Formats: sequence, structure tokens, C-alpha cells
Amino acid sequence: MSNDSNVYLKTARYGKDLVRLMRVYKEGNVQRCTELTVRLLLEGDIETSYTKADNSVVVTTDTCKNTCNIIAKRSANVDNIEVYAQEITRHVLNQYKHISSAHVKIIKHKWTRLLVDGKPHPHSFVRDGEDISTTEVDHYRAGDKISIKSGLDKLLVLKTTGSAFHGFYKDEYTVLPEVWDRIFSTAVNCTWTFGPTSAAALAKVDFPAVHAGVRKITTDTFATDDSASVQATLYLMQKHILAQFPAVAEVYYALPNKHYVGVDMSKFNIDNAGKNMEVYHPQADPSGLITATLARKQQAKL
Repeated sequence: MSNDSNVYLKTARYGKDLVRLMRVYKEGNVQRCTELTVRLLLEGDIETSYTKADNSVVVTTDTCKNTCNIIAKRSANVDNIEVYAQEITRHVLNQYKHISSAHVKIIKHKWTRLLVDGKPHPHSFVRDGEDISTTEVDHYRAGDKISIKSGLDKLLVLKTTGSAFHGFYKDEYTVLPEVWDRIFSTAVNCTWTFGPTSAAALAKVDFPAVHAGVRKITTDTFATDDSASVQATLYLMQKHILAQFPAVAEVYYALPNKHYVGVDMSKFNIDNAGKNMEVYHPQADPSGLITATLARKQQAKL
């Protein structure tokens, strides 16, 4: 057994993960619902629970689960995941003086109101896609500072034209042909950050509007950009987001290039190449992966 004098506990967090909950808001004849997966982790003066088997400093992980559920019951903001997450972290820091920071990660699962005879149904919903909304809120007792990273993930998009890729660097290992028209498909993973800043400053942010705006900018830019590359389209999305939302400090995208390759029919004397390419094979792997973070420049101090 190693000597404790030669080691130290560098980091320690614990809590409850995969807390699944559905919150239904009943507003007369109309109901709305939000389904979340929540993680709550605590950090602070908890070292002795690891090093001295001292459980007196442990807020149980079951208590963490109950905290998520009870605050969901009392909250009017469960569908506004950044606000709901801050309600959890605020409770933790108020309740447990030995906890120095609380960390909440939320996945919001998609439920869209059904249309029946062209009209929104008051209490029926459909999962019309696997894309999810996310947020990670880190709330620190020191300075009462909050950092938020929100996101959009698993949004699968495809367009059959309006994308090219040519003029790239070539060497003895390059065999990829240049193309002036191709299928462009990707599964969007985008995150954007706020802060660190105060709760008062974050209270001015319309988080649902940012989520909706990022999604719209992503899909509109993807559809309309005459794409020279995934990189160029990604950067254009980022510039639009930072221009529209001043509260966002930086924005990150990861766009895997889901390749569709033309099926070779030359052995059958059928032309399925170039401008006559109409049948494609979806290639599972390997795939290109293009990532970038765009951040605002720091303003020079006078």
C-alpha cells in the first residue's frame, strides 16, 4: 500500500447520473411535457469521505436524485433547461455550506405536439427526430459565478446538391477525385457558451430563443450555402450565431461528413457517374470529422 504522504486527492466530484424525469404542465385543456435526463455532481469539502472513510460530509446520491425531482415538481421552468439547472445548483449551494460548486448536465429529449386535422392536439406528442438539446451548468460559490455550455446534438441533415469539394492539397497519397456537385450529409453537434458571469446577467438571456435560433441558423445555412467545403459552411454557421446572439461567448461545431458514394454500374454498361450519378451507397465508415470553435476577440482595455 502506498504512503498517503506521497499522494494527494487532486479532484473529487460525486452525485447522481441518469436521473430520468418527465414533467407535465397541465394548463386547462392544454398540457405540455418535458422529458429530461439529469446529472448532478457536487464538489467541495468532501475529501475525508475518500481519504478517511468519513461519510459525515456526504450528501447522498439518492438525495441528489430527490433534489432533481422535487425541484422539477416546484419549478415553472423545467422546459427552460438552463434556468431549471440553475434552480438545482442554487438549492445545493444554499443548502450545503461545505459544497463549493454544483454541476448539472441535462439532456432534453424531443417531444413535438401532434397535429390532428391540421390543428395542434392539446395533449398528444410525437418524437419526430432523435436530435436533443443539452446544457451543462457549473455554479461556483466563490463569487457566485456561473458558466453555461448549451448544445444541439444528433441533428441529422442531408442535401442532394449544392455542395462541392475541389482545389484541395494533393500529394502522392491523394487519390480523392475533385467534385463540383455531391451529396452533403452530417449529424450536427453544436455547443455554445455563456459566462462565467453572475446569475443576474444570465437572467437577461432568453435561453429557449438561443436554442431555437441556433437550430434555425444551422439548418438554414446548411440548406442555402453553396458549400465549398464542410469547413466553410461550418464557419458561416458560427459567424451567424455570434452575430445574432451577443450573450454567446463562443460556439463549437463537430460535423462528421457522412459520405454517399456513387455505385459503379460500368460492368452493366450503365452510366451512373458524374452528372448521371443517381444511385449512391451510404458509407458507414470511415468518415471525415470537421471541428472548430469560434470565439469573440477580447476588447482592448483603454
